[in-house]
Amino acid sequence: MNVSTDNLVKWLFETDAVRVCPQNQPFWYTSGTIGPFYINTHFLYGSEEKANELLKLIDVEKENIFSCSAKVLEETLKNYECDSIYKSLIDQMIEFIKQNISIEEVNYISGGERRDWFFSLIIAKFLDKPHITIYKDLNSVIFYNGKAEEVVELGGKNVLHVADLITEASSYERAWIPAISNKGGNIRWSVVVVDRKQGGEQVLNNFNIKSFAMIGVDIHLFEKALDMGMINENQFEMIKEYIKNPKESMANFLKQNPQFLEQALNSDDKTKERARLMLEKNIYGIQR
Repeated sequence: MNVSTDNLVKWLFETDAVRVCPQNQPFWYTSGTIGPFYINTHFLYGSEEKANELLKLIDVEKENIFSCSAKVLEETLKNYECDSIYKSLIDQMIEFIKQNISIEEVNYISGGERRDWFFSLIIAKFLDKPHITIYKDLNSVIFYNGKAEEVVELGGKNVLHVADLITEASSYERAWIPAISNKGGNIRWSVVVVDRKQGGEQVLNNFNIKSFAMIGVDIHLFEKALDMGMINENQFEMIKEYIKNPKESMANFLKQNPQFLEQALNSDDKTKERARLMLEKNIYGIQR
């Protein structure tokens, strides 16, 4: 692994963009499943607090699709000037794009509501490309040099989509790809900070989109974190089993630690709801 990957691993853990559970205390996910880590790539904005502030600003500003891009860009530029992790990450992403994609071939850079905008608008600005700001309802706006106008026709032009994260690429399928192709454009490349390695790259390949990621969530990421002292041996072992087989490893954990489920069912409302969902869906074949 190169030096820049080391930096990225360090930043992911320093900002809590990757959080690993304490030993024998896996996290409850919304789906009713459990697992040993959380990934919130947008925390690379500097911290969870900073990221949440930007999301709040976006939620207010997106009501006006024509002024939103300028407001978000202004905010990210301010943060770029004062947050060393965010600045280094953006610089590294730009370098990464230049190394992997011929910039002359890129006509537009796009980003989808909301978290892609943490990265896509500022990168479009620094690479001097018009930005296509895509909303969840598939409305989209071209923003360039402070001016915003509705996307009418893209005339076969090439688009690079910049995002925080790719999992199964469901947002791409549902919204980002149609928003561009419906207007006659082609997303040719996708660059994300983190690839969850859950099949998203293959989905994009099926759409003839070349997929790039700064880092993948695989065993190498956590080996690196272990070497750097970001996690301990016990945490690493749990993650290793989980990556090999998420369902089986967590089913084994629940069988060996029956008190974990009991505690969850007597916990706060959110945890209780997720634990009940797990039992209802019979995700791990555990009976009470």
